[in-house]
Amino acid sequence: MHQTHTISVLVENEYGVVARVASLFSGRGFNIESFIGAPTNEEGLSRITIVTHGDESILEQITKQLNKLIEVVKVVDLSEAAHIERELMLIKVRAVGKDREEVKRMCDIFRGRILDVTDGTFTIEITGTGTKLDAFVEGMDKALILETVRTGASGIGRGERILKI
Repeated sequence: MHQTHTISVLVENEYGVVARVASLFSGRGFNIESFIGAPTNEEGLSRITIVTHGDESILEQITKQLNKLIEVVKVVDLSEAAHIERELMLIKVRAVGKDREEVKRMCDIFRGRILDVTDGTFTIEITGTGTKLDAFVEGMDKALILETVRTGASGIGRGERILKI
């Protein structure tokens, strides 16, 4: 059965490591739903969070291949235990006349923040699970949506579960 997996990869922050990790997936025909990375609090290390789909054998293959890369320090499937996952979406919507109040109402319901206001548009920031962001988009009148930008999922283990060397 195919499941969604959120994989955290601790890597040495070196030139080309992101390209090597991404090409590992594409070279084997694995789809990446989202891919984000940034430096960590430990100097010289970055953390890459990858969301992908697959059964246990595919995930095992991905993990083994990631661990073969020299720059990879540690690989953890966050989906195996309790974890917190969030994504950021910026969405620009048409907001004219009666639509302005409706958009504000939706923004309040989803705990979004209006970051930019013009005579004809609102730009909104919403943070939450991918499901929450999808629900916001579904709840909006499609004709009002002008542009969306999403970061992809970022995740961290709950409690004492940490990804360190």
